[in-house]
Amino acid sequence: MAQTYGSKRLVVGAHYGLRDWLSQRITACVMAVFTVVLLAQVLIGEPLGYAKWAGIFSHQWMKVLTFVTIVSLLYHAWVGVRDIWMDYVKPVAIRLALQVLSIVWLVGCAGWAIQVLWRL
Repeated sequence: MAQTYGSKRLVVGAHYGLRDWLSQRITACVMAVFTVVLLAQVLIGEPLGYAKWAGIFSHQWMKVLTFVTIVSLLYHAWVGVRDIWMDYVKPVAIRLALQVLSIVWLVGCAGWAIQVLWRL
């Protein structure tokens, strides 16, 4: 005997909701931890100058934390910008072009940031 009541719900859309919300919160927490660690390094000890600044980033753990923060920042930015393009740009071709340009820009920023980080 088949059930003939109720309707079948058609769910459409990208279905990013919870994953995007959670990723934004996690990446924000990573960036907050990095900010606290960096502020503690800057405020404790000798006055801030090039030697101290270079010394902060000379430790491998700080380079790794900075790298994780850069990746978090880039993903955080990508989720936000992608949502803006999906919500407000309706023509598919323009939206795709803007998303591709955003990805290229973010990957370029990642490459530049990593180059600067490991040059110290």
